[in-house]
Amino acid sequence: MPTAHLPRTHHRTATVDGRTVAYREAGPADGPVVVLLHGFPASSAMYRHLLPRLADRYRVIAPDHIGFGHSDAPAVEEFEYTFDRLADVVESLLAQLGVQRFAVYVQDYGAPVGWRLFLRDPARITAVVSQNGNAYEEGFVDTFWAPLWRWAADGNAQDEALLRSTFSADLIRWQYTHGLDEPDVVDPDTWTRDAAAVNRPGQPEVQLALYRDYPSNRRLYPVLHEAFRAHPVPLLAVWGERDEIFGPDGARAFTADLPEARVELLDGGHFLLESHLDEVADRVRGFLGELS
Repeated sequence: MPTAHLPRTHHRTATVDGRTVAYREAGPADGPVVVLLHGFPASSAMYRHLLPRLADRYRVIAPDHIGFGHSDAPAVEEFEYTFDRLADVVESLLAQLGVQRFAVYVQDYGAPVGWRLFLRDPARITAVVSQNGNAYEEGFVDTFWAPLWRWAADGNAQDEALLRSTFSADLIRWQYTHGLDEPDVVDPDTWTRDAAAVNRPGQPEVQLALYRDYPSNRRLYPVLHEAFRAHPVPLLAVWGERDEIFGPDGARAFTADLPEARVELLDGGHFLLESHLDEVADRVRGFLGELS
């Protein structure tokens, strides 16, 4: 579509369990719904360019998880920061918005939230797009994940220091730019915005709480794989092949339980929409269009 004719995106809020949840929404109110779930350390802003590219046909909704973006970020003493609770909030938001069935696009943290929604009611998920959103042991790049597994198990100070360093502007910039031949195509506002957000007072503790809960996602994988086999869902894995957080074997692994899954590997990194927006949008539109 010509840029001049891209639909408008609306920036809205809702109250869910007493908390303000921010979300972006675009497209026709009666269109098929696509829910975009963001990862760490981002927000729905990571989908700012994708929303209008889908919204000529689809009602597209991209929430900020609690603790991220413009949603409330209560202290760890005031909110249980687990992936179960993040999924609860998204589920309640969608119910408020009258969404009953939807396709889901997941990336990074958005994946374990999306997998929980699928497991709770597979029939409501019409399709899945996983963009560097892991669901298999094969996807974990050991050099990135080993400190988290150790720290989540024993809380040692050395690994905690390593994990806290991931909140620095330099390492957040690395998440956006690694694996790219031309890293300067990524807007510096991305990592600058995210670094500022995750270093607000109390935010490092919020992020550590989610790090601590991350092994719960790993334990969920066998249940998820069984659900994929029992309730085959159309799935597109469009993946940055050079991602050093979730490697390309994580994309290929979907075909073990969903033999019809489509796997598309692009020569990018973790935040593929910042470098390969048009390629991803074309594949997502083609995939969803074939299902209607």
